[in-house]
Parts: sequence; C-alpha cells; structure tokens
Amino acid sequence: MRTEQLEYIAAVTRLGSLRRAAEELHLSQPALSETVRNLERELGVDLLERKRTGATMSAEGRDLLPHIINVLDAVDRLRSAAGEQHRISRMVRVGTVNAATVPLLIPTVREFRGTHPLTQVEVVGTQQSDIHRALSEGGFDLGLVNHLDGDDLPADFETTELLRGRPVLCVRPDSPLAALDTVSVSDLLDEREPLIAMRTGYVMHRYVHRLLEGNVPAFSYSTDGAEMGKLMVAEGLGVTVLPDFSVLGDPLERHGAITCRPLDDDSTEVVLMLQRRRADSVPRAADDLHAAFVRRARELGGRLTPATGPA
Repeated sequence: MRTEQLEYIAAVTRLGSLRRAAEELHLSQPALSETVRNLERELGVDLLERKRTGATMSAEGRDLLPHIINVLDAVDRLRSAAGEQHRISRMVRVGTVNAATVPLLIPTVREFRGTHPLTQVEVVGTQQSDIHRALSEGGFDLGLVNHLDGDDLPADFETTELLRGRPVLCVRPDSPLAALDTVSVSDLLDEREPLIAMRTGYVMHRYVHRLLEGNVPAFSYSTDGAEMGKLMVAEGLGVTVLPDFSVLGDPLERHGAITCRPLDDDSTEVVLMLQRRRADSVPRAADDLHAAFVRRARELGGRLTPATGPA
C-alpha cells in the first residue's frame, strides 16, 4: 500500500468523480482508476460505488474513510516536521448554504489562509440536503447550514452554533417598504413589491410559508439561494426574506444597494450552524478551520444585531 493510493481515493471521494480527481491530480483517468482498483484488491473491499453520474464512497469505504484520513494526516505531520513541500496539496472543502454571512465566512477563510498557506480551501454553495449528503460521504469536511430555532438536529453530525439572527425583509433603500419601521404580513401580501421566494428545500422557503399562514401572494419570482435573491432585490425586481446575518455586512448592503427591515411581531430566530461528520479522527487542517469559524463567531458575539424579543 502506498501513500499516494490513499491520497487518490480521498480525492475521488471529495470530488465525486474519477474524471475530476484525475484532472486535479494531473493523471490520466485510466491510470487513476487502476490505482484505486489496486488498492481495493489489496484491501479486499470495494471502496467506491461507480455510477454513470459519478463515484461515491461505498458503505465499506465510509467505514474505512476515517482511518484513511488519519493516515494522511499523520503523513502530513511527518512531512511538515521534515520541512518537505509535498507534491499533492491537501484541500479542505466547505459546503455552505447561500445565506451564510460574508462577515463570518470571508474573514475566517482569510485567517485560515494566513496560517495554512499550502492548504486549498474550496467553498461550495448548495442546498442543505446536499451538504448533509456530502458530509456523510466524505465529500465535504465542514458544512454551514441554517436551522429555524427548535428544528431537530441530525444525530450523525457534530453541530456547533455560530450565529443567531432574525428573519428580515431585504429591500432596496428606495423601496416603499424601506420607509416602514417594521414590515407586517399584510405588507407582504398587498403586492406593493413582488416577493422573491426561495425554492423548496431552503429554510427560508419553509419559514415564509409558515409566516404567511396559508396566504399565498402572487410570487413573481423564485430563485435558488440568497445570493441571487439579493442581486434581484438590488436590481429592483422585488423583495425577499432572509436572515439578518445574510444581509448585514454583505457587499451590496455596504454599498447601499440593499437594506433590510425587521418583520413585525415575529420572534423566530434563524441559527447558522457549523456541522461535520462524527469521526474518531479529523484532518488537522479541517479541525483548524473549524476552530477559526468558532473564533470568528465569538468575535461577532454570536449575532450581527442586538437581540430583540424573546430568545
């Protein structure tokens, strides 16, 4: 068994594709495939489930993944101690819902880069269900996800609370709704401004439909994630409901293209969580990035705005 075989299987697992792993590792796909096959024959298990849509870890592979990661992390420590700039860069992959706040994410990645200059950080924006699946399969090291306060948390993951915030209405500063101190449900339903909805599968989609209590406005738009929603608001297409920590400090908000207003008589809190797969061993770089997120959240005091109403 060779160290590069373990690095190759880790790359295939992380990227979900033999082709993409071969491109990253600068190998031909047949050569990579044969190397993985040799490792599988040596271990006596099929580490990957190969499908037309890509390669994912098999159940046996998921059981062995913590041990593979442990070996690679030990090799990293040995190489670091020996002063070797190893040939294959290790990578930490972070899956994030699009509402993850810029004031949290960007400074954390910047700090991590300063202390881990040789480690690549890949940030992937996607839905919460995809983040959970990739965490389970080893494709992501960390996941940033939103929960409505009181939601059940998955038992398979270690979960750390980072930020708490309130749902707010994201509007342009020149919107009629921006002139209000707070926005009521009737304000959302009177169609002065089209409501830009998040697609099914997003926490804020579920929250808005619960808030409106069965009343259905004429949704003019539906979009995939907070970033596109904020851009549409900035371009005057309508308004959208997001956690305050997704709006405050956003580049569009800092430059005056969007702002936000609290929702009337609503005490709901949205919680930004950091999750990772429960494992006996965690790569040192992923553990350090996890710690950097927690430090940054503490610097922000757990929220970007003062708490109002019951916690």
